[in-house]
Amino acid sequence: MSAPVAPPRRRLRSLSGLWPFLAPYRRQLLWALVLLVLASLAMLAAPLAVRDLIDHGFEPGAAIHGYFLGLFALAMLAGILMAGRYYMVSWLGERVTADLRSAVYRRMLVQSPGYFEHTQTGEVLSRLTADTTVIQTVVGSSMSMGLRSAAQFLGGMVMLAVTSLTLFAVTLGLLVVVMVPIVIVSRQVRRLSRESQDRVADTAAVAGEMLNAIPTVQAFTQEGFEARRFDHGVTRSFVTAMARTRLRAIMTASIVGGVFGAIVFVLWLGARAVIDGSMTAGELASFVLYAMITAGAIGVIAEVWGEVLRAAGATERLMELLSAEPDIQAPAQPAVLPRQPQAEVILDAVHFVYPSRPDTPALDGLNLVIHPGETVALVGPSGAGKTTVFQLLMRYYDVSGGAIRFNGVDLREVDPRALRAQIGIVPQDAVIFSGSALENIRYGRADASDDEVKAAARLALADEFIARLPQGYDTFVGERGLRLSGGQRQRVAIARAILRDPPLLLLDEATSALDAESEALVQQGLAAAMRHRTTLVIAHRLATVRKADRIVVLEGGRIVEIGTPAELMQQGGLYARLASFQVMA
Repeated sequence: MSAPVAPPRRRLRSLSGLWPFLAPYRRQLLWALVLLVLASLAMLAAPLAVRDLIDHGFEPGAAIHGYFLGLFALAMLAGILMAGRYYMVSWLGERVTADLRSAVYRRMLVQSPGYFEHTQTGEVLSRLTADTTVIQTVVGSSMSMGLRSAAQFLGGMVMLAVTSLTLFAVTLGLLVVVMVPIVIVSRQVRRLSRESQDRVADTAAVAGEMLNAIPTVQAFTQEGFEARRFDHGVTRSFVTAMARTRLRAIMTASIVGGVFGAIVFVLWLGARAVIDGSMTAGELASFVLYAMITAGAIGVIAEVWGEVLRAAGATERLMELLSAEPDIQAPAQPAVLPRQPQAEVILDAVHFVYPSRPDTPALDGLNLVIHPGETVALVGPSGAGKTTVFQLLMRYYDVSGGAIRFNGVDLREVDPRALRAQIGIVPQDAVIFSGSALENIRYGRADASDDEVKAAARLALADEFIARLPQGYDTFVGERGLRLSGGQRQRVAIARAILRDPPLLLLDEATSALDAESEALVQQGLAAAMRHRTTLVIAHRLATVRKADRIVVLEGGRIVEIGTPAELMQQGGLYARLASFQVMA
């Protein structure tokens, strides 16, 4: 998802977005600036010492050793001050980058699922890594070098004017001539810097998507196609980066060639002045040194300017993430959600459309009362609205019309975190994190003790296989739980839900992908999880909902049938047809 390139001024203004991250470290920033100024003054004092050395150090009886000792002391002082400045700005760069990454990551954690319908996770990861690294480089080193060079440039210009006003005027005129084409080229560099960062993010998004789908890629023998697609993205990124690099190389060559050409010309004028007697050799030497310091500073500023432009683009992209407001937020004065052993859920004329499909209602006038302690199953064909009901109950989205009440409170009046704290969910594809079995179960309630975790595992029938793992509960289960079978992952997810001890339990077809033996074990675990709490079940396999108190049949976002399994079979409606299809299968 490549955003349009902002105008240059707005791009540079985006750097102001870094100030909230720098502000807490004003003291360190002040120290860095003080050290920078002192180091620059030490460097600017060197040509004066050289002037005195040339004009007076070689006179009979002069204490030449003192001049050289002074120069050595000045060099040592400058070195110490530069080292201090380097440490301080490096610390600032690392600290600001760490804070920025944390802030962006926290902002992404509170976004609703709808946000990721139009934002690729691979692009977010690219911004968290590549873009923050650019900012770290600029804040931690390039900006320091730029400020140091700016100080030396200004100080050098002042000293050039003090040393010889005539030569300074000539130098200034030549610098203006040199800088005009450079300003023109820098505009193209700005545009290509943002474009290059966008190409890197696009490539990262492709890689992230494919690495999470390796089994599918290999199953359909699409390795070659995906490799070519990635190569195409890498090539686009390379071409854009080289175009930017080419312009920066031209800009750098123009600066170095133009500036040093100007110095040579001014040096020729100065040599004539020495010959004429209007200038001493020491004054010419100091003027040349100041001119070299000024020229070197301009060269560094030009190099840093390119990095600053990249940082402006990176900052702009990160600010886009930081400014993203979650679609679902807690109200200013959230209602208190009463904690009861069992939940009552009321869907009152609920109407809902997904933001990405505004013309297609996912739910259309849904009315349903789920009583405390009741087990209700939602069945129906794909696209009937079953999963939508779950997403609205979790308040991933808000209803478009009507209301959903949880224990008498409208969900829109509740803090989403307070609501979700009273809901446990066992998804169809259990999410297992990279860590131990113990940590994965404890994800249900972070403050649970080891004994509580193991008790939940026993109820979910997960204890028997966890005990056989090499390190028991401390065994690393692999990324996404790849070291566990499908049934084992489901039982870990059930144990997680049991540990949460929620008034409302949501089961999203938790056994659909399992073999008969694993399903039997998981069903026993689910029975323990459902005991003494309100449960809402999504089921495609109707054999899994025969023990439900009621079955709600959905079609096209509406309730078309409701009753017990026996009642619905007798009615001969949609439920009976679905059941007959499964029997025939």
